[in-house]
Amino acid sequence: MRIINKKALHNYHILEHLEAGIVLSGAEVKSIRSGRIDLGEAYVRILNGEAHLLNANIARFAQSADTAYDATQSRKLLLHKTQINTLIGKTSGKGTTLVPVSIYEKNNRFKVEIGLGRSKKEFDKRRVVKERDHIRRVEQELRGKE
Repeated sequence: MRIINKKALHNYHILEHLEAGIVLSGAEVKSIRSGRIDLGEAYVRILNGEAHLLNANIARFAQSADTAYDATQSRKLLLHKTQINTLIGKTSGKGTTLVPVSIYEKNNRFKVEIGLGRSKKEFDKRRVVKERDHIRRVEQELRGKE
């Protein structure tokens, strides 16, 4: 199971990809396995030498006993210190940001794919949509002629 952040792929040019572990509670794991996560407004920040995933909306698990659950709380990402230091260097002052591209399960643990992204301009977004529509039209014509 892989949950992709389509909004991040639409709004950013992803320059580099990085895999990070994530600290979750048991109820959050069950909620993600049922597909109840939204990464649309999520972003990654480096706070006090640690990477944190902010604004990721993991819905409350229905059978959870925790009634005071905050769905958009900050969640710690597990990275090596050298990886964090390189990310700090790459995001400082260059117009780049860290966005979660996807979340997936690997060896029974959840991983977050972080992308070093540069914001797309409006004309870039329109060009991508135009190319996608063109490819779709060509494929439809080829299927219709067969």
